[in-house]
Amino acid sequence: MTENNYARRYMDTVYHDLLMPEEAKKIREEVREFADREIRPVARFLGTQTEAPENFPWELLKKMGDSGILGIPFPKEYGGRGLEYPICGTVAALEEIGYISDSVAAIMDVQVILCGNAISFGSEYLKQTYLTKLISGEVAGCFATTEPDASTDLRVATIQTAAEKQDDGGWVINGRKRFITNGPVAAYVTALCRTGDSLTQFLVPLDAPGVTRGKTDIKIGNKGQLTCDLIFENVKIPPENMIGEIGDGLKISLGTLAFGRVGIGATGVGMAQSAFDESVDYMKKRESFGKKLSQYQHWQFKTAEWMTMIESARNIVYKAAIRRDTEGVYAEPESAMGKYYATEVAATIAKDAVQLFGGYGYMQELGAEPDTYYKVNEIYRDAKITEIYEGTNEIQKIIMLRDVFDRGDLK
Repeated sequence: MTENNYARRYMDTVYHDLLMPEEAKKIREEVREFADREIRPVARFLGTQTEAPENFPWELLKKMGDSGILGIPFPKEYGGRGLEYPICGTVAALEEIGYISDSVAAIMDVQVILCGNAISFGSEYLKQTYLTKLISGEVAGCFATTEPDASTDLRVATIQTAAEKQDDGGWVINGRKRFITNGPVAAYVTALCRTGDSLTQFLVPLDAPGVTRGKTDIKIGNKGQLTCDLIFENVKIPPENMIGEIGDGLKISLGTLAFGRVGIGATGVGMAQSAFDESVDYMKKRESFGKKLSQYQHWQFKTAEWMTMIESARNIVYKAAIRRDTEGVYAEPESAMGKYYATEVAATIAKDAVQLFGGYGYMQELGAEPDTYYKVNEIYRDAKITEIYEGTNEIQKIIMLRDVFDRGDLK
């Protein structure tokens, strides 16, 4: 389709939301309007550019702050919305943003769910000084657990980035973090560090002496989501930049990533719905052997399967969000189920969509018609990473089984 000829949205036709509170439904309407107006015009560029700091969407981030979108998960005292159902609101927002651009959804996820949520475990000083700037969109933030040899396996034995306490109560950090979203442009990072025989979280300003940003990674998808290594060489930080207490790092990281599972599930639902809408639109227009593709039973049955998959994925993610807002816990197994299933659905439907579109689905840009763009190739590239980051889908299956098998059986 051309950039000005958007596919019809089918969510409101085939999905009947009986789960989300009215507050979250209003957030969805608000964010959908914002995404159509502000994100859609730059989505193709963000989804196809070569990753570079100069291409980071600073203006868009600030608009998300000014509109209150970045404040959805947070209380009013830090510039947030003070919602009764903040997780449901965040899920609705990320689904709508992921529908238009998973790159932008990933930026928001790291800005507020990962970096912002990690800071919320910290002192009032950290929240007033650093969290407020994230919520306003004044700066970008990032979150760092992954290292060259440690990602899913976050243990004292595997985390090599080390923080050593100094006589004045401050800390000196040495090590390297990898695949850090927003790393090339962020003002600060919440970093998981080894502190002797425990793990602790610290807030590290990225303009501090001894911090080096690695070269920006070039990925196959999520091109607007910039990542790089962060290298720390004798980086000194004051005592007040420790988040929580010594030894709280793993608890904070896992709690943050649990919130992240719900958010990534929501972006998976958004991408799946987008691939569905693009495919149905194409089937109704494209003819083969004298019939529209929508008249072939194969694609009719595929469409029915997709509808059922999206319905199931959306319900699981919504249930996880509702349980978090009403019970105060990141509910398992729903959070893990939502992340695993919604991202798998997105990847599966995107793969089918590329097959449906044929050669057009494989084209990032058609030389003969450069203004024509088929979004399914972008969704196909973007969806894959959601099955990997913030806990691989294989790990999500282990999490699901913790209430089924004994811990010993899962080693």
